[in-house]
Amino acid sequence: MKTIVKMSAALVCALFSLHVSAANPPASAGREKVRPAYYYGKIARRIADTVPKMHVLQRPLDDEISRRAWTNLVTFYDFDHSVFLQSDLDRFSARLETIDDELRAGDVSFGYDLHNLYVERLRSRIAFATNLLAKADWDFSVDESYRIRRKDAPWPVDTAEAEEHWRRRMKNEVLAQLLSRELDEDEKKKSNVKKDAGKEDDEEKKSTVEENLIKKYRQYYMVLTEPDEEAVLQQYLSAVLRAYDPHTDYMSPTSKEDFDMEMNLTLGGVGAVLSMDDGALKIVEVMPGGPMDLDGRVKEGDKIVGVRQDGGELEDIMWQPMKKTIKKIRGPKGTKVTLEIIPRSDPTGATRRLVDLVRDEIKLEDQAATGRVDRVTLDGVSRNLGYIYLPSFYGTMDKKSDEEGFRSAAVDIMKYVADFNSRDVEGLVLDLRGNGGGSLREAVLLSALFVQSGPVVQISDIRMKGQSLDIPPFNPVAFRKPMVVLIDRASASASEIVAGHLKDCGRAVVIGDRTSHGKGTVQTVVGLGPEKYGSIKVTTARFYRINGRSTQVAGVESDIHLPSLLDSLDIGEDKLTYALPFSEIEPADYKRSWNLDSYVPVLKKRTEARLVKNDKYQKHLASVTGMKMISERESVPLERSARKSMMAADRELREVDEAMEDEEDAPRRKKRNERGQEGDVVLAESFKILMDLVRMNGGKEVPRQEGFWW
Repeated sequence: MKTIVKMSAALVCALFSLHVSAANPPASAGREKVRPAYYYGKIARRIADTVPKMHVLQRPLDDEISRRAWTNLVTFYDFDHSVFLQSDLDRFSARLETIDDELRAGDVSFGYDLHNLYVERLRSRIAFATNLLAKADWDFSVDESYRIRRKDAPWPVDTAEAEEHWRRRMKNEVLAQLLSRELDEDEKKKSNVKKDAGKEDDEEKKSTVEENLIKKYRQYYMVLTEPDEEAVLQQYLSAVLRAYDPHTDYMSPTSKEDFDMEMNLTLGGVGAVLSMDDGALKIVEVMPGGPMDLDGRVKEGDKIVGVRQDGGELEDIMWQPMKKTIKKIRGPKGTKVTLEIIPRSDPTGATRRLVDLVRDEIKLEDQAATGRVDRVTLDGVSRNLGYIYLPSFYGTMDKKSDEEGFRSAAVDIMKYVADFNSRDVEGLVLDLRGNGGGSLREAVLLSALFVQSGPVVQISDIRMKGQSLDIPPFNPVAFRKPMVVLIDRASASASEIVAGHLKDCGRAVVIGDRTSHGKGTVQTVVGLGPEKYGSIKVTTARFYRINGRSTQVAGVESDIHLPSLLDSLDIGEDKLTYALPFSEIEPADYKRSWNLDSYVPVLKKRTEARLVKNDKYQKHLASVTGMKMISERESVPLERSARKSMMAADRELREVDEAMEDEEDAPRRKKRNERGQEGDVVLAESFKILMDLVRMNGGKEVPRQEGFWW
């Protein structure tokens, strides 16, 4: 149930050589066109027969799916609408509604026809761009701009319009790099820091910005035009299956290996779940206890664009196959790897930094739940409050509770709860921020620690509608005092089940980002026959809360909104193309176990009154707002002074945000069970909300239900 974020890979245009021209194209121009292997038609027919039957929507492979698949494939290759012309799309428009028929007939030619045209058009764009860079005659005094968000832009109507886009694109990249160097120098002068002319700086001095771009784009072009019939099939069939929903996918034998590596948490590496995003490796999730987590400098949403092995040179990994790149990041335990990172807050890609990490295995113990008791004082009153952080819903499925090696998130948390009860803890903060899910069984068992009976979640698939998973009978509640649950936009799947259940039962107050992630679906991986045929990952079921509302897209709304930086970024199921819509079914047969949600209106007012006077929180809020503004920016100026002012302001905002995140994250990342509230403004306020809740509740506990012993 771990959240699987759409691998929205797209191919960007690239430069090959400073001296390449339209009359002197890249040497690869004569390379043979990529063609499908003889058995690919059998794969297509099996997919056309299997997916409509297995998918939760039970939707046929029809003309609408064909139109979506066509759009998916075109935007996969040309995500920023800069390579194809409108006439190219018109040329292929005859196949808008024929993909379904072609697949049933075992015809995968459209994927290869489009790929080969893309390579042809790419070569033409490269010729223009490299000639432009060769001149290196830029006028940065002109008042013009570059549109950085082009996913919704129209395709160029002719070559002249395409070349104008590329002129501005190259001008933007050169200006961004020049000003980035300039701002670095300005900062060094202000801080009176002497520049250490190390290897990296020496290399930087030897090359111009244009030469750096040529070197980088030469690699891009070679990667994009290298014949690989399996990769083309992967892209084509994935475009078809993602027309059903973003989590339904085709996995070629190679991509299945990537998937298995992503789900395996014990291999030596840096501790991150990665996905392709516009050519870079996007950090989908930082695994608790891993090198990246303990270091704290890399965040969810950042992108990896370069890798350097210990003692080697920095290698640009943009647009390289995911399998190859992951192998470069992974390596023997104890060895060092350097990652070149673009921060999540810089959509232009101009800001880059190097992060050194030492590879290590990610141990289950480092991902386990942790807890502690805090003595919290508010308005002169002090109370013992419990805190539990759960990074994932882990649980061994092949062992019994009395067998060696058995682990359970619910059992571990139960031990903390028992300790809390012995220490007169009056309330509990359950922190599910960043928890991407895990075992459904553990989600049900965790809820059972706080609610005595009834359904926890409903599941609907093609065989059953609204079947519920219930708390085991004769369940004694382990903790009966007030609770708050912390969520953010990265809290997904099993986290949403628990947060939604405790909220619907009136058992807890939910605090955090506007909503959780919004992933309310279940995927099943099925082989297509011989190993060389690959596998499909199909959405086969949906989750529903006990009140009948789906967690899909809508997520679980917080009762009290305390936003994190994730709340301002394009993160969440609702941001994915063709995500299954929100839906509702009949509520389950359940009884509310308590009434803590009735206190929310008063709790909100008290929270707002406190936070208005909280300078640290207001600073945090300004950072969230500023990052949202940057992430939503549509264009950037190409006039030097205006661009430098913008970049300087952005850099200052990022530095403030990173300083705050370092202060907030360090205690939680390095010593979760010993962390304090001082650095984490959201957690600190959550404890105060819990203090208010305990006081307003008057010390009451979850009412006992008849027929149960205690």
